Amino acid sequence: MVKVTEQSSNHNDLHQMSIPAILSGINEEDLTVAESVKKVIPAIATLATHLTKLMSVGGRLFYVGAGTSGRLGVVDASECPPTFGVDHDLVVGLIAGGDSAIRKAVEFAEDDE
Repeated sequence: MVKVTEQSSNHNDLHQMSIPAILSGINEEDLTVAESVKKVIPAIATLATHLTKLMSVGGRLFYVGAGTSGRLGVVDASECPPTFGVDHDLVVGLIAGGDSAIRKAVEFAEDDE
C-alpha cells in the first residue's frame, strides 16, 4: 500500500480571499491538530519509551527531512543541548540539500540520492 504524504491544498484560492477569511481558515486548520495528536498519543508514548531506552544506552535520535520539516528538525535538534543539557551529537538534524538548504530552498533535494 502506498501512503500519501502530500496532497493538494484546500486553500488554492488564497489570492482571492480576504485577510480575515485566510486567518479564519488557518485557525480552523489549527483546531484539527490537537484532535489528530490525541488519537495517536498511545503510539507516541510507545515510541518515546522505546527511544528513551535506546538513547540511555548510547543511541542517538536523528531528525531527517526536506524543506520545512527538515528545517524544523534542525532547529529542534539544535535546541536540545541548551534546553536539556545533552551532548550536541545526541540529537541530530539532517536536511535534504545540506546545511545551505536551511536558508535557501534546494528544489528536488528530497529525491536526490
